[in-house]
Amino acid sequence: MSTAATTTTAPESQLAAYREARRRYVTSAQGPLALVNTEWITGSPAEGQAAFGVPGTWFPLEHGESGLRLQAAASDGIEVDGALVDGEVVVRGADDPGASTVRFGDTVTGTVIASEDGEYALRVWDARSDANASFGRIDAFEFDPSWVIEAAFTPIEGGSTIGIAHLKDGGATRERIVPGEITFTKDGLDYSLAAFQDDGGLLLVFSDATSGDTTYGVGRFMRVAAPGLDAPPAGTVTLDFNRAYLPPCAFSFHFNCPMPPAQNRLTVPVAAGEKNVLARDGSLLHG
Repeated sequence: MSTAATTTTAPESQLAAYREARRRYVTSAQGPLALVNTEWITGSPAEGQAAFGVPGTWFPLEHGESGLRLQAAASDGIEVDGALVDGEVVVRGADDPGASTVRFGDTVTGTVIASEDGEYALRVWDARSDANASFGRIDAFEFDPSWVIEAAFTPIEGGSTIGIAHLKDGGATRERIVPGEITFTKDGLDYSLAAFQDDGGLLLVFSDATSGDTTYGVGRFMRVAAPGLDAPPAGTVTLDFNRAYLPPCAFSFHFNCPMPPAQNRLTVPVAAGEKNVLARDGSLLHG
């Protein structure tokens, strides 16, 4: 094969590998298809509650402490950090460097997540969830080189903040740090996008003229900086919209995803990246 042919096929091959990695992730034991419940455990630390579908009694901790308190009998069969629970144990949250692992059975596991105001929820994952059993594929556009964009990244001194609405927050917004401005020109139109710090990296949440038509209605995500890099340095960044991906809420109703801010709601169609989650019969897995 000639060098020119190799160069031509390389982006398509890399995209195919990326999409296969995405398939493996979304169908994994704690991938988004496996999430079957997110149960917030709130109120008095003295009052426990049951979590839907799993055994044990779950208690909030005092404010400022990470995680939940679990009360269970050995007959419940719950393991926390590899040890069978017979009595009480603290299940440390994902915001703790030593976050706990929970196992309810052969395919059912749990994690504890934190909200911004210090409350905690138990997430239950089932590798044999109905969604995993029904999953067919992630529908996606073919590779389009015109949507590999060289954009300028201009850091904002000290960063700025932006209010980001979430799918289940009833219009309320959460403040997110935007460390810089992303600008580019395409087809005679100028764009200025806001990517915010999320999960140790920089996330671009956007919608476009395909949203709710040929792609997922809530919008799509794209990583601008990988986890561990809060922001790229000043200069040029590559925005490869072919790697735009569906948010977790496209796979499970139990996620609460961020919505695109106003400046990221593009009026043109972005015919690149992932479209929708499809069931085995080709229908939408869920609306």
